[in-house]
Amino acid sequence: MVSIRGATTVEHNNKEEIIRATKELLLRIESDNNLIKDNVISILFSSTKDLNAEYPAKAARLLGYTQCGLMCFNEMDVVGSIKRCIRAIVLYQDLLEQKDVKHIYLNKAKTLRPDLNE
Repeated sequence: MVSIRGATTVEHNNKEEIIRATKELLLRIESDNNLIKDNVISILFSSTKDLNAEYPAKAARLLGYTQCGLMCFNEMDVVGSIKRCIRAIVLYQDLLEQKDVKHIYLNKAKTLRPDLNE
């Protein structure tokens, strides 16, 4: 089993942007890691406290993640941290090794992992 991390940001706290950005993030995680939906065990989402218009997990269900566990949490509210950010961790059962995982950080969330954007 491996874990795949990712994050993205939105400009506004509204349902449409949260769903769109979360779908974009999940589709990139899927494609860049050649995921098979049936091998996804669970996806955990967190979002900053300024995002409360929609659950990011709804986007996963709309993409067909209907057999795995999905949960949403609030991210810690750290002073000076990135705003309007959605984070995800995908737990995936496959022969993929952790060193071969491609973590995906989009939009302003790229600042969270500058080592991945070289």
